[in-house]
Amino acid sequence: SPKDTYVRQGLIEGQGGLRYTTYTRTYAGLPVHGGDFVVVSTADGEVLSTSVSQDSALDVATTPRLGAADAVRVARSQLPEVFSVTTPRLVVMAQGRGRLAYEVVVHGTVGGRQSKLHVFVDALTGAVALKSDEVRAGVGNSYYNGNPVTIGTTGTGTSFSMVDPVRRGVRCGGQNGSAYTGTDDNWGNGSGTNFETACVDVLYAIDTEWDMLKTWLGRDGFNGVGDGYPARVGLNDVNAYWTGSYVAFGHTSDNQRQLTSMDVVAHEYGHIVFATTPGLDIGDNEKAILNESTGDIFGALTEQYANQPAAFDPPDYTVGEENNIVGSGPLRYMYKPSLIPGDPDCFSSAVPPMFPQIGAGVQNHWFYLLAEGTNPTNGQPPSPTCNYSTIVGIGARKAGQIYMGTLLRKTTSWSHTAARRASMQAALVLFPGSCLEYNTVKAAWNAVRVPAHGGEPYTCEFSVDVAPAAATVQPGRQVSVTVTSATVSGAPQQIALQAKGLPAGMTASFSPASITTGATSTLTFTVGASTVPGTYAITVLGDGVALDHTATLTLTVAP
Repeated sequence: SPKDTYVRQGLIEGQGGLRYTTYTRTYAGLPVHGGDFVVVSTADGEVLSTSVSQDSALDVATTPRLGAADAVRVARSQLPEVFSVTTPRLVVMAQGRGRLAYEVVVHGTVGGRQSKLHVFVDALTGAVALKSDEVRAGVGNSYYNGNPVTIGTTGTGTSFSMVDPVRRGVRCGGQNGSAYTGTDDNWGNGSGTNFETACVDVLYAIDTEWDMLKTWLGRDGFNGVGDGYPARVGLNDVNAYWTGSYVAFGHTSDNQRQLTSMDVVAHEYGHIVFATTPGLDIGDNEKAILNESTGDIFGALTEQYANQPAAFDPPDYTVGEENNIVGSGPLRYMYKPSLIPGDPDCFSSAVPPMFPQIGAGVQNHWFYLLAEGTNPTNGQPPSPTCNYSTIVGIGARKAGQIYMGTLLRKTTSWSHTAARRASMQAALVLFPGSCLEYNTVKAAWNAVRVPAHGGEPYTCEFSVDVAPAAATVQPGRQVSVTVTSATVSGAPQQIALQAKGLPAGMTASFSPASITTGATSTLTFTVGASTVPGTYAITVLGDGVALDHTATLTLTVAP
């Protein structure tokens, strides 16, 4: 729309030298909720793909009929107990041709836990257009990681604190927000009711997840720029949750164990990764479902990375099995979610409205099939598919890399089908020259019946090459090379050819300029008399449907 303006938010460095540049949008000067997008490029700026939330032009009247005070009253009514309310912000919601709304953030409690609820109130009718709680709740595991364990603390002599000296922002203490302190650097007594022991488990799990993010996924800290977040134990609740600024951990229903073992801690801090990747964590219920699943995925990845022995918390794909929070075993099974009655193995129209802890099963099932397959040979349990297919997994580390690449393409409007498309794009660029990862990602989504999304790559990959790889020409003359292409996997596709990096006075032409993969083209360089002699690296680009590929020619202009 002519009233749109794009605002560059930042650039995230990812695996394989990829760059993820995030943008938000304004309409007639108002921020657009759901108008954000991500541009994925190589280190030298070559655009590989885009992930766009908004899919149609906006046409919205920007004068509200509802007053701001009325919007506040509507927003306050969404929580039973309210501590504070922000000043209403007028925004445009990118739904169809657009919707004018007030965004109000209400801080309070619901069901005994904190809530930071973003309420979007229609500025014309006063109806609630969208509600999204920034506080993400989770449940968890046992408190044992073996004894002794090493954690990061700060201090010397007779003054120590549970503040990590190298992981910025990481500390652990009680519900008042202060880190625990002591006269020596020996923490906790190993008891399930001891809060210092709970912090030992928290810090140990944070350290492990932090290292996994760096070593396996190429991410610096939880937010991607080297930051961690504090933890508070001793919550008087059978729960654990991320509040938007810190993570709170409670206890089991019998109050004998703290919810602070590895997969629970990693689950809660996984919500932080979701919240600090593009598109943030504000959105509809389906996005909340995918957020909850993200916590389970990072819990499983952290356990896989730690690879603890069976006596502690070994790598598995169950949630809450060590804790047995209410005496009924695991809370979720990633390899077969339906082992918990009511949890879905497969996607359907019934999934998006589900309670997030229930609906999380679909993406959990996809991730397990991607990592381990249907019949693992490493001791993990078999996983039946919804379409009766057989899948061979690619391993937890590769699956985690693809999921991290998926989150780096996340937009405000996020769904199972959007995640499907983004993960296929991620597999293509993270593992160039191989179709195994792409094919497994696609097969796993098909196996849980998540339908295809418009604009997703329909083929794995093609290749572009140039022969000879080096040529010499004099000013005022021409030289020709042959551009070859191949279909690596899937159906042939049409690609447009371009030459980049030409020096002044030189032109390039292709015959033909567009080919079907598997065909060839003749590339002719015409060198003007004014072209400065020297050696130039010319990039030959094949512009495909969903992905670009390049080849390099060394062209020497001789005196």
